[in-house]
Amino acid sequence: MRKRSHRVRTALAVVAAVVVGAAGCDGGDGSAPRPEGTKARAARPPVWDRSPESIAAVGDSITRGFDACTVLSDCPEASWATGSDARVDSLAVRLLGAAGAAEHSWNYAVTGARMADLPEQMEQAASHAPDLVTVMVGGNDACRSSASAMTSVAEFRADFEEAMGTLRSAQPKTQVYVSSVPDLKRLWSEGRTNMLGKQVWKLGICPSMLADADDLTGAAMLRRDSVQRRVVEYNKVLEEVCAKDRRCRFDDNAVYHYRFGTGQLSHWDWFHPSKDGQAQLAEIAYRRITARNP
Repeated sequence: MRKRSHRVRTALAVVAAVVVGAAGCDGGDGSAPRPEGTKARAARPPVWDRSPESIAAVGDSITRGFDACTVLSDCPEASWATGSDARVDSLAVRLLGAAGAAEHSWNYAVTGARMADLPEQMEQAASHAPDLVTVMVGGNDACRSSASAMTSVAEFRADFEEAMGTLRSAQPKTQVYVSSVPDLKRLWSEGRTNMLGKQVWKLGICPSMLADADDLTGAAMLRRDSVQRRVVEYNKVLEEVCAKDRRCRFDDNAVYHYRFGTGQLSHWDWFHPSKDGQAQLAEIAYRRITARNP
């Protein structure tokens, strides 16, 4: 009886092997079939397109090229994002060529804008159905009349989420490149070495950080440190909100960590980027956007 049971189990095993083998055949060449759906997954294009064909820019005075050409004036042709100035070699020119940038890029950044202004700018940008939207904003949220007047982190987050939602409701597939907020304390450290720059700052440029530039008392340093902490917190928000969107790339704090000097600052106000500074921003963005593995 024990032998008979053994023979039955053996026979069943052989039958099972034949059935499984037959199911595994793909039609006669003996190779295993491609799992269902594998071919479709392999053919699916990557989520991030490293060669967008149209660009819209939103943000503040940096993206408008303020004080890059003449004093107290926007200079959009020198914008790191969409400008046409050959010395800057903007992101749009690098990606689309000069002719393509002139026809397929739009700049909706506004000098003085804060994060609260971004949803409206995003709505304007979305009207063109661009392949890519660049975002650089937050400096004015930290640069207020005093440290206590800075935009709260909660408000900053809510406004950025609203801006992203505004874009997504209109253009679900548009890609977004998000720049970190620059290092304002380094700006103070570099700019204060220039006597003219310090005089210009007295006109009211970023008082929360730059007021009384030569004051090194404990209270002044604590004030600057509080502004710096808020910038770091803003950048964390930008990173976290962007990470929730599969078509968004944050610059991994590349702009914040960039070790700029006075050569990258406008000699009109020693605060905004010069044309050289704008070129550096364009380079950082281009590397990030075209990277295979960000």
